[in-house]
Amino acid sequence: MASSTTASLAASPAFTFSASTFQKLHPTEYFRKFVSQGVRPDGRLLNSFRPTTVHQGVITTANGSAMVRIGGTTVVCGIKAEVAEPKMDTPDQGYLVPNVDLSPICSSAFKAGPPSEQAQVVSEQINRVLRESKVLDLKDLCIEEGKAVWSLWLDVVCVSYDGNIYDAALTSVMAALANTRIRKPTYEEGVVKVSGGDTGDGDEQSSFTLRLARTPLSASFVVFDTTLTLLADPNFAEESISEGQISVTIDEDGQLCSVIKVGAATTSQALLRQCMDRARERSQELRALVHQQ
Repeated sequence: MASSTTASLAASPAFTFSASTFQKLHPTEYFRKFVSQGVRPDGRLLNSFRPTTVHQGVITTANGSAMVRIGGTTVVCGIKAEVAEPKMDTPDQGYLVPNVDLSPICSSAFKAGPPSEQAQVVSEQINRVLRESKVLDLKDLCIEEGKAVWSLWLDVVCVSYDGNIYDAALTSVMAALANTRIRKPTYEEGVVKVSGGDTGDGDEQSSFTLRLARTPLSASFVVFDTTLTLLADPNFAEESISEGQISVTIDEDGQLCSVIKVGAATTSQALLRQCMDRARERSQELRALVHQQ
């Protein structure tokens, strides 16, 4: 009698969940039902990326800037050039200093206060890619050897967050660097003089652009479920239920710059190869957007 009553309750309308309720109560199972059909809840195929746009020169008071939208994630990178003292061991080299800001403004997942662990990790990942890929000859930022160099502050602010912050942030940094113009300074009697202000406005004789040696761009994936299914360009919901994340950075020649693995998911050589092949295609798409303006 008890078992028949239980079955009757389970089949009653009161125990029938809407799709949104089922997603909240059982997010992994909800996604699994879609993934088993080769699609995702937002309609994308498993290896598809969200619509992406890049706009340069969005901050008129910066030396360089860019806004990048990947789906529901939007970031803005502003670059400011400041005069600094060089390091003693590299007296003729300037600095690239990236910083990523993830605040409650972009998502309730982040709290006010000191930079979150995720923001610090992404900042360091970008710093490492810029440094190890040698995107820019830091000697180009030298004003007077041993005395003064340019320090480029690469400030990335997330305006809205829906996953895959690394791809969006790195793309915005590279687009902003390609958009950067710096006034040509003079060094006289220990003083650096920059005529006409320091925003970089001016012609080719009074200012210069950066000579980028490489343009590394990334494609990120999450590993879903024990089946090790790859989902390209994860949104926040997909990141939340994933077993781990893989970000592959590729330059314009198709050369591998870095592979970043986060989480406990087991990855095979075949899985990594799949990520790298798709990342090469994606990096070409992003590069076309970065250099379209």
